Amino acid sequence: MKRRSLLKAAAALPALALTPSLAWSAAGVVVRRVRPGDAGWPSAAAWQQLQQRVEGRLLKLDAPFAACAASVEAPACDTALAALKNTFAIGDQPALTQTSGWLDAWSSQPSAYAVVARNTADVVAAVNFAREHHLRLVVKGGGHSYQGTSDAADSLLVWTRHMNDATLQDAFVAQGSGAAPQPAVTLGAGAMWIDAYDAVTTRGGRYVQGGGCTTVGVAGLVQSGGFSNFSKAYGTAAAGLLEAEVVTADGQVRIANAGSNPELFWALKGGGGGSVGVVTRLTLRTRELPEHFGAVFFSVKAASDQAYRALIGQMMAFYAGALFKPQWGEQIGFNTDNTMDVSMVSQGLNQQQAEAAWAPFLAWLRERPEYSFDKPFRALALPARQFWNVAFFKQHAPGFMVADERPGAPAHHGVWKGDAAEAGWFIHGYQSAWLPASLLAAEGQAQLVDALFRSTRHWRVGLHFNKGLAGAPAADIAAARDTAMNPDVLDAFALAIIAGGDGARYPGMPGAKEDAAAQAQHGRERAASIGRAMGELRKAAPKAGSYVSESDYFIKDWQRAFWGGNYERLARAKRQYDPHGLFFVRHGVGSEAWSDDGFTRKG
Repeated sequence: MKRRSLLKAAAALPALALTPSLAWSAAGVVVRRVRPGDAGWPSAAAWQQLQQRVEGRLLKLDAPFAACAASVEAPACDTALAALKNTFAIGDQPALTQTSGWLDAWSSQPSAYAVVARNTADVVAAVNFAREHHLRLVVKGGGHSYQGTSDAADSLLVWTRHMNDATLQDAFVAQGSGAAPQPAVTLGAGAMWIDAYDAVTTRGGRYVQGGGCTTVGVAGLVQSGGFSNFSKAYGTAAAGLLEAEVVTADGQVRIANAGSNPELFWALKGGGGGSVGVVTRLTLRTRELPEHFGAVFFSVKAASDQAYRALIGQMMAFYAGALFKPQWGEQIGFNTDNTMDVSMVSQGLNQQQAEAAWAPFLAWLRERPEYSFDKPFRALALPARQFWNVAFFKQHAPGFMVADERPGAPAHHGVWKGDAAEAGWFIHGYQSAWLPASLLAAEGQAQLVDALFRSTRHWRVGLHFNKGLAGAPAADIAAARDTAMNPDVLDAFALAIIAGGDGARYPGMPGAKEDAAAQAQHGRERAASIGRAMGELRKAAPKAGSYVSESDYFIKDWQRAFWGGNYERLARAKRQYDPHGLFFVRHGVGSEAWSDDGFTRKG
């Protein structure tokens, strides 16, 4: 090309970059991803080529409730609605997510196409296709993202649900490592935690640090940090990651561990899912299993506001003195009607030991007529090996777990009853804050108690003690310090969660548009109350960070809230492994460069 022609072409590039059909800037960087109908959208022949590369595992996705538009009595509509009663059935649908949306934020929308990945080669093909054709790429395993990061309209979905193998290893050594062999489990990216617990605990007699909800995906939880019922004893899931296989934006398959691609490895440990690559396989350390796992349940009501504040004060003082240790986890809820409900778990304690631990607090309650039990105190302990065994619960404690009763469903698939009730839920508001352990000290308790009481005048406050690492063993705190999570978690005694929503509201569902304006107004009022409640609590912890997986969609300073001082290092890893921003999740690392929907580069 002659010099004059070259200059003319260069001069035209800025203007052309603004036209709908062009996805590249003069600098060779994607400025706009393509959608169906755009001139750059892949041709039918191109999609057919991808179909061949993935051996027929490319699906064109339709709206999951399209059949209901014609008739709510159509069999296909009945089938779609029936799936909403079962979290496993929801997860088995590539066009659905476990959360149906968030008021004024996002609504569950299926991708245009999905690659039903069965192996790493399928993921490589999808990543290369998305990069070459400038597509919005989405990754989904469990599909539990409250923030809506596991779906996006007009995108290509990498669906890892069927990559769910679990293999125990007695003496794992990371590739290229000279470390001593250790017990571990290797899991496919689509495995759920019930798959991991069945392999490691029920059948293997060991423990792997994972998620509390059994249908949550292994890969997504690890990349977000990851808490379980017993995190106070075993730290975070991210801290237990030994090695991962990852497909990066260039289509390369990389092994990430402490010695190979160490910055990628560190970013995967709590840096947020879907930002630096597609994880295809993970290896996690396993631990010795205690003799017992157990639980304590009860609910108590105070006769007056004054008595309720005293109850909160006594509970927090008792927690600080008797329960602030690795043996205890899960939550206590303080409600707006002056009731307190306790749903805590224990590890390493039998039933008598658990009852003895709570005896002083129960005696304090029973000595005071201003308190009454809405639900009586109950402590139980069971062999730790049976804690996730659906068959065991069916026989000995029916009602605690809900089995997947569909024909052909794996026998070990079950979910806790409370989690099953959240299938498809629609969020009105959700906020979290890590509460520093200093608030448990004698000089800090009054401030904490006042803040909790004021919060409950607006909304329920849940203190999730297993989601703060203060009080955990020193070795597990040190391991968590070597992850990308916000360091606030290290000195937090609990994660406070204030949230609310209602039943499933997927687009196209029968009745989804009925009284929509009234329901939206009601939801906004609830969201405002949640905000006021968190505002009161943050007076005691004004700089508290938030957990990336359980946080406010509308949070402003998300970089600091989610990752604190670790964000700059995460941003460098993002630039190293995904310099052009192929991987995008809203409020994920590097997302500042893109519009909220991930289709248009800013600036």
